[in-house]
Amino acid sequence: MGYSQKVTDPCLPECGVARFLTLLNGPWATLIVRELLKGPHRFTELRQALPGISPHTLTSRLRQFETHGIVIRTTYAEIPPRVEYRLTPLGEGLRDVLDAMATWAESVPAPETVP
Repeated sequence: MGYSQKVTDPCLPECGVARFLTLLNGPWATLIVRELLKGPHRFTELRQALPGISPHTLTSRLRQFETHGIVIRTTYAEIPPRVEYRLTPLGEGLRDVLDAMATWAESVPAPETVP
């Protein structure tokens, strides 16, 4: 039913949902994609947009995204050097996924508070 796909990377699970969760592991990964859906960002812009993320975590996630073709890193020959990160068309495909997640989350009623 769409949950199983042939996987070319032996390090990723075969189930599509499990593979998705492996690629976007942890909340930071999804939030990084959310920011990049707004357009290209520099590393410092991403850090400012994601208070609490460590430089190590941001670097690690961006490298993972590059490896899997979700993000492109562009270095400009300027002084000082400028590096931007942007989503590839594959990464842009996550827009519908994140929109669906947001729509679903907004439909969940707030828990009742007990006096």
